[in-house]
Amino acid sequence: MDFLTQQNRRIAGETVFGQREITAKNKQVVIIGGGDTGADCVGTARRQGASRITQLEVLPQPPLERPFDNPWPTWPNILRNSSSHEEGCERICSVRTKAFVSDLVDGVHVKRLQYVKLDWSSEPGGSQPHCREIPGSEFTMDADLVLLAAGFLHTERGVLAEDLQLKSDKKGNLWTDANAMTSNPGVFAAGDCVRGASLVVNAIADGRCLAEQVQRYLAGS
Repeated sequence: MDFLTQQNRRIAGETVFGQREITAKNKQVVIIGGGDTGADCVGTARRQGASRITQLEVLPQPPLERPFDNPWPTWPNILRNSSSHEEGCERICSVRTKAFVSDLVDGVHVKRLQYVKLDWSSEPGGSQPHCREIPGSEFTMDADLVLLAAGFLHTERGVLAEDLQLKSDKKGNLWTDANAMTSNPGVFAAGDCVRGASLVVNAIADGRCLAEQVQRYLAGS
């Protein structure tokens, strides 16, 4: 998020204040996360002049065409190549990052990453595949800049949610009714803590709907 936000500000003609400048120019860039945000990082790093770009994904590579168990009209679970990918990068699936290795001189800047390959095959009699690390498959990759573009299941429950004893749904997100109110009367919630990892535009829309419900609640209507 820091990387992409800075680039948006540069394009808008703004100056990056109060934080260290992040640039991919002449760097070996590794992007951890194979989704849309990772693709945005690929395109941005390419335009900034990265010397090498590698995008990593913990999940197995999707098929090129719909599998038999993914028929229309369900969302097609296939490998997608965005315009960013077409500009050039290496994509590696079924790998897990094990360690960040720093520069031996200053001990601060990352110099390489350690990985292990994953096997996503199903257990005998099991329906859902789960990953296991493949023994002896460890490898390293040089990296000057690592961008974290991995998703998440749900936001962490903080002290406020615990103190207010807010109810969660089956996915671990905060439960709300049709009026965006939590299980604690007068306490409202919206955004990723309710719907899970999603787009910024959804969070903005949820916030506007929540504001309307709060107004109605305070007005007693």
